[in-house]
Amino acid sequence: MASPFTTSPGAEPPCKDGENAIAFENVSITFEDRPILDRVSFVLPCAETKIILGVAGAGKTTALKLALGLLKPDSGVIRVLGRDITVMKEEELFELRRNMGMVFQESALFDSLTVRENVAYRLEEDHDLPPEEVERRVREALRFVELEQTVDMFPDELSGGMRRRVAIARAIVTQPEIVLYDSPTAGLDPVTSTTIIELLVKERDAYKTSALMVTHRLQDAWVMATHHYDQKQHRMVEAPAKKVTDVGVSFLLLREGKVIFDGSALELAESRDEYIREFIA
Repeated sequence: MASPFTTSPGAEPPCKDGENAIAFENVSITFEDRPILDRVSFVLPCAETKIILGVAGAGKTTALKLALGLLKPDSGVIRVLGRDITVMKEEELFELRRNMGMVFQESALFDSLTVRENVAYRLEEDHDLPPEEVERRVREALRFVELEQTVDMFPDELSGGMRRRVAIARAIVTQPEIVLYDSPTAGLDPVTSTTIIELLVKERDAYKTSALMVTHRLQDAWVMATHHYDQKQHRMVEAPAKKVTDVGVSFLLLREGKVIFDGSALELAESRDEYIREFIA
């Protein structure tokens, strides 16, 4: 099961090896006569991470909102955990979202709630769990991001990096199969950004969570694609060159709403396309 939590013995995970967590099939969406995504197709295999790149306005965050079912495409099919969400009713989407976590840009924590209450919010809203189970999961999630000591603090008492780590704890506390990250390191200094990326790598490698991530920081993307989490050393380490392709990270590059690249880090680095080479320079 893709989570850092204790689960029921024999539980069957919705996302299995060899299957896709998310699949876009010729998806298009237009806002006010402006095409945002134009016949976009890609797949996110289970237990892997796909990083969406592109300049501002390329459609990156729109893709996340579509995957979460917050927007409906004008055409095309979106499958999440094997189900076509483009034809699902809101009640059905609500149930499906129990298997998904979201880390919003700028964290989006509730200022009037403590860290405990922020992390517990979805457990209490969406799940029928006894208080002691909620407390256990909250503390495990905070322990995972190394912030259990902040449980009674408020967001304005935390640094920007700590707030982002609490947002990650809130996203994973429901034991999701898929996590969506919208620019998780935006506005953070390089050292703090590396701490956040290490948490994402840890979640990916230790618990086989599927992830779709938007980022404006190409450096963060390269770190995720070239590093893995070493459980013996309890830290992120660089993967041997011959093992980089086994890390489970791929890239999707959007340009004016169209997919112009979908492949591995090595393929991206070796691309001869003039626009791609300029983008990654």
